[in-house]
Amino acid sequence: MRKNIVAGNWKMNTTVPEGVALAKEVSEALKATKANCDVVICVPFTHLVPVAGAIDAAVLGLGAENCADHKSGAYTGEVSAPMVASTGAKYVILGHSERRQYYGETSETLREKVALALENGLTPIFCIGEVLEERENGTFNEVVAKQVEEGLFNLSAEDFGKIVLAYEPVWAIGTGKTATAEQAQDMHAHIRAVIAGKYGQEVANNTSILYGGSCKASNAPELFAKPDVDGGLIGGASLKCADFMGIVNAF
Repeated sequence: MRKNIVAGNWKMNTTVPEGVALAKEVSEALKATKANCDVVICVPFTHLVPVAGAIDAAVLGLGAENCADHKSGAYTGEVSAPMVASTGAKYVILGHSERRQYYGETSETLREKVALALENGLTPIFCIGEVLEERENGTFNEVVAKQVEEGLFNLSAEDFGKIVLAYEPVWAIGTGKTATAEQAQDMHAHIRAVIAGKYGQEVANNTSILYGGSCKASNAPELFAKPDVDGGLIGGASLKCADFMGIVNAF
């Protein structure tokens, strides 16, 4: 059975002391309630070690926001999958639209990152999604299918089963626009059908697919009620404990 997951993506926000305080607050809030989903926070590299020491790993998972496409070597400023894993993190966001758009990450690069993440026991949260032009010209289904195929379909069925997908309509990230629950459901069902075509229905049924476009406490219940929406990858709303817990409690 696939898991319901709410994952926070802090992006380039909070200093280390601010991040540790926020992580502690979320961890304590989770201990005080019974969450009906797995909860993860993905934090800047600088925060991983202190946050790992500040949270209860039994209630709150920890992830990085990226990792390098090399294991080690002369790559100044990069952080490898083994480095991420050594902090105690269990997840890593890969292929976020901001990484694709601003840093030119390609499917080829992402295949390397996914392989290294899996090799080091990390669960990739693999992001896919279309820009506004692709949504408006009707090519969005083909665009998203291609991102899944080119980024992940080199994997064995066993390794694909370790991936979490996050559909993020790029036109709905930080814009205040949100895909309707119906649009989200339609795309998530399409993604699941694409997976089934490659790996079979059982693998597709067991793949968690999160929604990642301006999800907040007010729209989370409607989104999460859809049969193919298995949770959210949360940006801005993950930076305040009350807002984030409002989304967690939508389950």
